[in-house]
Amino acid sequence: MTPKLNNYLLRSLPAIACVAVAATASLTYAADTFLPACYKPAAGVTSTISYPARKGPYRVALVNGHTGIPWRMQMIQQTRAWAARPDVAKDIKELKVVSTGADVASQIAAIDNFIQAGYDAIAFIAVNPKAFDAVIRRAKKAGTVLVSFDNPVDSPDVVRITPEWIEFEGDIKTKAVVDLMPVKKGRVLEVRGLPGNSTDRDRHAGVRKILDQYKDISVTEVTGNWDTGTVQKVVADAIAVNGKFDAVVCQHGCRGVTNAMKAANHPPVPVGGDAENGFVKALVDQKIPGISVSTSPGQGPVAMNAAIALLQGKALPSLVNLPTPNVLTKDMKPNVNYFPDLPDSYETVSSYGSCGISFTPDEINKFNPDNN
Repeated sequence: MTPKLNNYLLRSLPAIACVAVAATASLTYAADTFLPACYKPAAGVTSTISYPARKGPYRVALVNGHTGIPWRMQMIQQTRAWAARPDVAKDIKELKVVSTGADVASQIAAIDNFIQAGYDAIAFIAVNPKAFDAVIRRAKKAGTVLVSFDNPVDSPDVVRITPEWIEFEGDIKTKAVVDLMPVKKGRVLEVRGLPGNSTDRDRHAGVRKILDQYKDISVTEVTGNWDTGTVQKVVADAIAVNGKFDAVVCQHGCRGVTNAMKAANHPPVPVGGDAENGFVKALVDQKIPGISVSTSPGQGPVAMNAAIALLQGKALPSLVNLPTPNVLTKDMKPNVNYFPDLPDSYETVSSYGSCGISFTPDEINKFNPDNN
């Protein structure tokens, strides 16, 4: 562990804003909520959620959906690392983690199983934003606290923790890519995420919000499933069919973009992508003008921390958008924005310092991402 890396993780990782909703809403303002420096309400949100306090320690569960993405794996590792800390472990009687894949019915069944088993709270990344109304009603009836994060459900009846994805992918990432294009015309390749998720839906809306302003820019869409190997294949195929692109906007798995460009001898063009170590390194090594825009796998611990707070009777804003750390290629520095000695799959923004949730790679790697 280098001093620069340690300082970066503990000092320069951004604050987080989180979200919460519950059985009965009260019109309390953010100053009256739990950890307001961390759980900041989304724009225009003044309502809060709270539950009657119950005595701990608590049985809690994390239900992940899609598997095989390094971000999700690191999120699970960080959740386990956080739960093992003595100051947290005193409030947790049991933590169960399951990943159910991309099947909605399997994820709903897993949540139902935890409700029926009497778990106090469940945090989950929804496979689909609109399929959970019935299970939300069952959780409410059973008194189970639900926290939806990263890919949140559309229902206002549960806690939701998420970045503002339209701003994330549009106003920050896509705008930076267009600004880096020498001429604001030509063909842009958009690499989308996993179909059916609210995150993919909203991020695509952000891309189009920006690109639709330019009549001389045409857009080719491909589906990368947030998976590096899939992204590399679909980008390689798009280059083979269409020839050179003038820019690329990628949601996640964006090492696949730089790998495909290098293999095809594609000239450096502006690329917007994620914060995986391999992608950020490639922007620098291949001299690609671009931007890394990130959301941290620390969302897992932040969601679980919100669940514990709700169980203790504390109020949270009904919806909070997370901050969006980002950096342009020209400003990237080794052992600050990318780490030459760490794996390509490592998420370079791993913590939320203003929530008191910071991690080192060594701490993360003590824990596995598998189901219990």
